[in-house]
Amino acid sequence: MIEQQLWHPVIASHEVREAPVACALLGQSLVLWRESAHDGDRVHAWADQCPHRGAQLSLGRVLIGVHGARLECPYHGWQFGHAGQCHHIPAAPDFTPPATHAATVFEARERHGLVWVRLQAPRSTLGALDAVPAFAVAEDTAWRRVVCGPYALDTSAPRLVENFLDLSHFGFVHEGWLGERCHAQVDTGQVEEGDDGLAVVNARAWQPRAYAGADEGAWIRYRYDVPHPFSAVLRKDATAGDPVSNAIALFIRPDGDTACTAWFVMATQGDTSTDLELVDFQDTVFAQDRPVVESQRPRTLPIGRLAPVTEVHGPADRVSSAYRRYLKRLDISIGTC
Repeated sequence: MIEQQLWHPVIASHEVREAPVACALLGQSLVLWRESAHDGDRVHAWADQCPHRGAQLSLGRVLIGVHGARLECPYHGWQFGHAGQCHHIPAAPDFTPPATHAATVFEARERHGLVWVRLQAPRSTLGALDAVPAFAVAEDTAWRRVVCGPYALDTSAPRLVENFLDLSHFGFVHEGWLGERCHAQVDTGQVEEGDDGLAVVNARAWQPRAYAGADEGAWIRYRYDVPHPFSAVLRKDATAGDPVSNAIALFIRPDGDTACTAWFVMATQGDTSTDLELVDFQDTVFAQDRPVVESQRPRTLPIGRLAPVTEVHGPADRVSSAYRRYLKRLDISIGTC
């Protein structure tokens, strides 16, 4: 299953501090813990199960000593180093644990204010999918970055991505905020499809309030990039003279076929809104999306993988159709039908 070989966000970086944290990815229970080292912090992701007697390592604690950081099991105090190897067993202090006495270690990275985990190394080259999805402006110090979420939903990750890519719902779901019924027409732009994802350029929609600090409407030009089956990035540029630049990334953790957890990472230049105001704006917009997206049936996204696609399409659905073809090319099974 290719999903096991992809990077997925599991938690916001700021939530992993001194104590270990439990979470899950694709049915795998994880313990996340932070190691402070002279060359910077590192977050580790392991199976949340001690190899000794199966206790949850997330109930333990992080020890800092002369040998560096170690994760201590809450049951018998076994201590594991950053590579997962057991280095000390208190009940037998003179015993040297063999290589088999080790926790199960997964790859972990911190990007865009989130912790990303991959459960399996790729069996073959995945191209751009071999890396954490890119969001260049979020790593640029000239841009301000704000992480919004997590948002837990009763729908599939692909349904939420498709909603994010859809301009034609703005005038109805987000009326008065991101769209108006009397300006419902959209320009879907040009769609560029490839094995590494999608790019949508020159898409346009009318928005009465295109960002948190806006006080008048404008035609907004959009660029979308879909670098990952469960991630998408948009860049919004308003009319000439607008001092604000905005980019928003949607990063989703699939929690099953009909459940997911999402974060929005906002990057701005020139926006005078506070971080809290930006989060409140995103919370409001997402609260408008939630009931509609969770109402869709089936909750999985029809791509014709298991049966013929039963939904009909209109001219404004070109991006959605391209996204469904992308998922089908990758043989994505989680959240699709």
